[in-house]
Amino acid sequence: MNGILNIFKPKGISSYQTVKEVRRILDIPKAGHAGTLDPSASGVLLVCVGQATKIVEFLVGMKKHYQGEMTLGISTDTQDSEGKIIKKWEVKDSINEKIIKDVFHKYEGTINQIPPMFSANHYKGQRLYHLARKGIEVKRNPKKVKIYQLNLVNFSKNINPIIKFEVICSRGTYIRTLCNDIGNDLDCGAHLSNLIRKKVGNFSIEDSLNLEKLEKDKSLGKRCLISIDSALEDLNKITVKNEAAKTILNGGIISSEQVIEIPITLKTESNRFVKIFDAEGNLLSIGTSINKGEGNIFFKPVKVFRN
Repeated sequence: MNGILNIFKPKGISSYQTVKEVRRILDIPKAGHAGTLDPSASGVLLVCVGQATKIVEFLVGMKKHYQGEMTLGISTDTQDSEGKIIKKWEVKDSINEKIIKDVFHKYEGTINQIPPMFSANHYKGQRLYHLARKGIEVKRNPKKVKIYQLNLVNFSKNINPIIKFEVICSRGTYIRTLCNDIGNDLDCGAHLSNLIRKKVGNFSIEDSLNLEKLEKDKSLGKRCLISIDSALEDLNKITVKNEAAKTILNGGIISSEQVIEIPITLKTESNRFVKIFDAEGNLLSIGTSINKGEGNIFFKPVKVFRN
């Protein structure tokens, strides 16, 4: 099996445990996920199987679409509902939808985020969450992330008001940190109380595969397997002549003369990723195009699929 499975990760287990379950159910030796989803969250988890583990780096960069809830008036050490309460705040009656939308607008675009202590980031060779569990807090450098959209869905004024929201963001965005920061801006604290990942790129929750269904019908694994070609549908495609296929599989560079047809965009731009196929339609590699001008285009394999 070589391809990608769009798995629905349930609440309560880690992304690693989800992959482990997929491997056990389908009896496959090699699999990995393309982007961690916290144990307290549910939703789309892309599991790469076999040769598809080579394209994880291409999938983790896809936009993420989340639906979440933040509870105002309570801050936790993990910034979500799994952590210990570190402060309770009074939520002012003056907070309304307009004020919330104004704060949301501040976070749209490219922003700096300080990774939470309870995260898998490293500090001097140690995971931050290992230090956090020992009660140690260290200085973390802010990281740039991008919030493409942040929309208010609903605001309910309970004892601890709840904001329901949807966010589309880049790789590396901590939604619980976003909630924590918004809570601080509202001067009442907040934590992430529920999170569902609805989409990763074009992979949606509606098309995801439930682990329980997979357990009952293992044939779903092959039937729902998404090819590497389909998963990377946005990449340009070239087909090489038969004599060039061996060169590609051995990691060698080929020239445009060894390609049957070259997309127009590759003729004008350089360093673009491209899918390389043989004349029979087999995916050989993901490569980069090197445009040296005057029609001199070369293709260098980055990931090779020997199967």
